[in-house]
Amino acid sequence: MKSPVVVVAITLTAAILVAASLLIIVGTRKGTGTSTLHAPTLQQRAHMV
Repeated sequence: MKSPVVVVAITLTAAILVAASLLIIVGTRKGTGTSTLHAPTLQQRAHMV
């Protein structure tokens, strides 16, 4: 059995990593990342037409 301190530390670290990744994902979706990601596809569609 691990000590409670180690379990709490691992849980906190995992929670922080998950929260950080979610913030990054949401930030890139809502921010300018969406326009830069979708710009090439829009340009490709325009060229195809």
